Amino acid sequence: MSPIIRTETPAMGVRRFGRVNWLGLQTLARREVMRFMAVWQQTIFAPLMTAALFVLIFALAMGQGRGQVMGLPYLVFLGPGILMMTVIQNAFANTSSSITSAKVQGNIVDTLMPPLSAGELLAGYLAGSVVRAGLVGAVIGTGMVLVTGQGIAHPGWTLAFVLLAALMLGGLGILAGVLAQKFDQMAAISNFIITPLSFLSGTFYSVQALPEPFRTLSHWNPVFYLIDGARYGVTGVSDASVWRGLLVCIMVVALILWLAWHWLKTGYRMKA
Repeated sequence: MSPIIRTETPAMGVRRFGRVNWLGLQTLARREVMRFMAVWQQTIFAPLMTAALFVLIFALAMGQGRGQVMGLPYLVFLGPGILMMTVIQNAFANTSSSITSAKVQGNIVDTLMPPLSAGELLAGYLAGSVVRAGLVGAVIGTGMVLVTGQGIAHPGWTLAFVLLAALMLGGLGILAGVLAQKFDQMAAISNFIITPLSFLSGTFYSVQALPEPFRTLSHWNPVFYLIDGARYGVTGVSDASVWRGLLVCIMVVALILWLAWHWLKTGYRMKA
């Protein structure tokens, strides 16, 4: 008589797929990418039109009478700021709209119930922001090179700051999505926090031209370092030390992502 072989079934709540749920992470990341690609006219083409309008308006308003800024023609100076401002707004919009929409529609449970850890949820949401920011940045960057005729001085620095911008604003979008309970609250966060931070960070001007205390206050805005770093990557010119900007951005990204991970782990304002 052959012996009976018993197999132990893992207890409830025990992960059965190793340290990382790669399939679940890939599925969430794919969902976030497909969500914005389904309306690419709004998420990819619309930012390109907005950036083109900014450049056109400033070119018409300033004309040839606008002097150089930091030794650069004004449109060359403006280009990296427009690029990063668009990257910032799209990275924030991707994660914030995803979480807020799921909460308002009542299907956030579909994301919380699968066996995904807080780190996997965080990585999946951020993947959508990084891909969307990268696509928007590539499209606008190509147009900027064609319009200004200026190449990318330091591609490595440019990619580094675009990635940091996507992670920083994607993380902020997660925090905003967790906090907001309806679209009106999300609109308030975007209009009164994200938009001022991006516009008042040297996008359209050099902070060195500002009087005190506004010049010093600008250096406390982390978005300033994102835009200044991208400007250095594209033109080779910056307002502040690019290494200091890199360090500040890395520290801010680490803090934001830790807080987002902590809120996802505890289910803050997401679980009943």
